[in-house]
Amino acid sequence: MKTDAIINRDALLALKELPNESVHCAVTSPPYYALRDYGLDAQIGREDTPEQYIERLVAVFRELRRVLRSDGTFWLNIADTYCGTGSKGSYTDPKNPKGRNGQGVSSARQAAGCKQKDLIGIPWLLAFALRSDGWFLRSDIIWQKDNPMPESVKDRPSRCYEHVFLLTKSKKYFYDAAAIAEPIAPTTAARYKSGRGENHKYAGEVPGQGKVQGINRARKGGYYDDALIPTIRNKRDVWLINTVPYKGGHFAAFPPKLVETCIMAGCPKGGIVLDPFFGSGTTGLAAKTLNRSYIGIELNTEYCALARARIGGDNS
Repeated sequence: MKTDAIINRDALLALKELPNESVHCAVTSPPYYALRDYGLDAQIGREDTPEQYIERLVAVFRELRRVLRSDGTFWLNIADTYCGTGSKGSYTDPKNPKGRNGQGVSSARQAAGCKQKDLIGIPWLLAFALRSDGWFLRSDIIWQKDNPMPESVKDRPSRCYEHVFLLTKSKKYFYDAAAIAEPIAPTTAARYKSGRGENHKYAGEVPGQGKVQGINRARKGGYYDDALIPTIRNKRDVWLINTVPYKGGHFAAFPPKLVETCIMAGCPKGGIVLDPFFGSGTTGLAAKTLNRSYIGIELNTEYCALARARIGGDNS
């Protein structure tokens, strides 16, 4: 199987030609529902209903599961859509007469159980559908951004996060927690060093948690001396990663740091990372930076050219 390659084809058709259990990790962000129009007949994201959109993605990711090794991981970035978003009546934005995202009026007008202005809940609809299809749903990571896209809304908070779901093919899988561990908080280090009384709230067993944590046990002095105090903790599930500028003609590029974090945790060194919605090639760029190989699948010929100019790679 050729790696460090870009396949210019529909994701489902391209995946069907890859061998079973041949990649270690997948990282991707499919086109979001009804938010952009890339002008391609076979594109995903322009279905008439959210159910049709979910059904198509489940079919793609079912094939991806076949291609993924039994110990592989799948990191899926997805964001939500409002029902009826983009309905401006006769108003036309003079700066974006064709719509800022390539669509004059949103196609998200038929969502079962939703009224106009309702949040549809696309991420969880997709996550539950994938779980029902056989994936293990292991984590809902919040990708928080300090520099989100501005929104001119005045009747709800502006959005500043997206979901990254960690899904796996099996109960046991490759996960390098140490590779993405983060520093402990200064307050935690101070707690390790300080004494602890016998009558504080956490001195006894907390219902549902079993034994008392070492850091909460009563003691006269510090629980550890300085040399033994841990300096890192397991990475938490809120990741603060800002978007970064990308000069190419793609308007939804990943920040490399987001992809790098997924790859470091979910793909062994020398492994293969697959992205079935390759876009401008950020997943390939991150894989190469971290000494992994990549396979990128992208329907849009122009985006394939952008990715190739950015990272090289064979064309298929």
